[in-house]
Amino acid sequence: MSKESFLVNRLKSVGFAMRGALLLIRTEASIKIQVFITIIMTAVGCYFEISNTEWILQILAIAMVLGIEGLNTAIEKLSDYVQPEFDPKIGFIKDISAGAVMLVSIAASIIGCIIYIPKLF
Repeated sequence: MSKESFLVNRLKSVGFAMRGALLLIRTEASIKIQVFITIIMTAVGCYFEISNTEWILQILAIAMVLGIEGLNTAIEKLSDYVQPEFDPKIGFIKDISAGAVMLVSIAASIIGCIIYIPKLF
């Protein structure tokens, strides 16, 4: 039995990750909204010609929201699979996961305000 090379394994991993990202975008309404906001904020960043540092902060904020939303979705799907019936313990886990999305969304909104409010006035 031949062992696959490191490069082949990495390429397969990237393929699985891309498939997961596309599934997330295609199937989850909240991610669709966040991708739309990402496109809008990218256009706004181009319009206002934000600095490299502002781009870095904006990209990190967007990536955090999308990444944590992906983890939240995975936790919700896994929870529903493990326990399809209502369970307060599962509800607690899902609430914590949703709370993490809210926290990074608030931080991302604050970063957006810090970047763009001075440009508007």
